[in-house]
Amino acid sequence: MNLILGIESSCDETAAALVTADRRILAHRVAGQEAAHRPYGGVVPEIAARAHVEILPDLIEEVLAEAEVKLADVDAIAATAGPGLIGGVMVGLLTAKGLSLSTGKPLVAVNHLEAHALSPMLTEPGLAFPYLVLLVSGGHCQLLFVEGVGHYRRLATTIDDAAGEAFDKTAKLLGLGYPGGPAVERAAQSGNAAAVPLPRPLVGSAEPHFSFAGLKSAVLRARDSGRYADADIAASFQQAVVDCLLDRTRVALEAASGATALVVAGGVAANQAIRAALTALAHAHDLPFVAPPLWLCTDNAAMIAWAGALRFAGGLVDGLDAPARARWPLDPDAEKARGAGVKA
Repeated sequence: MNLILGIESSCDETAAALVTADRRILAHRVAGQEAAHRPYGGVVPEIAARAHVEILPDLIEEVLAEAEVKLADVDAIAATAGPGLIGGVMVGLLTAKGLSLSTGKPLVAVNHLEAHALSPMLTEPGLAFPYLVLLVSGGHCQLLFVEGVGHYRRLATTIDDAAGEAFDKTAKLLGLGYPGGPAVERAAQSGNAAAVPLPRPLVGSAEPHFSFAGLKSAVLRARDSGRYADADIAASFQQAVVDCLLDRTRVALEAASGATALVVAGGVAANQAIRAALTALAHAHDLPFVAPPLWLCTDNAAMIAWAGALRFAGGLVDGLDAPARARWPLDPDAEKARGAGVKA
């Protein structure tokens, strides 16, 4: 059974993992950088890249030791090649290229978004193509019809900011700390979700795209008004995001004929309120709801290794000239969303 070494370094988590094609996770390590970035209220690309350089070699040695295998036992080396912070992406990809060159093992350049989209299959053997995935992470918010490995039809994207960015910005505005997503979720637990009148951008629109920039601005105005408690703003913001995600996903489901399941993936998928709402939506459409375990939602190398395993099994390997990419759409032929910027 093929054994894949996975490497992830697209943002502020440095990670390595060993995963087999039959879904066994032999070892995985994730080293976060929260302490380094907390003083700035967000990820500083230069700090992140330098940390990857310092941490990654030891992590690779640790997963090999834990799994009790040697690099020679690995069948292929998979690494995130984008999208992400280009400095970090280059660290991981160049490391993988060096290991590939020195060992003769094939290189698999993995799209980080594809790894998120395929990650539910790592822990859910019954999940079958095609399925609809809501991919919500710090920098991306998309609805994708996953037809097979390497075959994705983008049904929706954000025309400005991603949901994860809105969570981070709201946390910063309210002084809730970093990372922002979990901080807002904790604050929301003691707040009133109906206390603050906030907009639901694009809700009710026939097009399935997302928009969160206006919601961020409304949070700023609510904070500056002095009329609302921080917990109430956090709870109202979180409910607005949930309502937007549900409405947009409902529209996309109408275009996803033949979907076997509704799937959520990405860091924001760890939010329990979002999971609960999507579960109800899936059941209302007589579809199973599938979400990875919480540790597999955030950036990790197990999902990179798993995507690498699926691509390697299909003969999709890459040369040492595979580029590092700051942006890398899964569906390059998708029609550009109205008013969208570079992320669409």
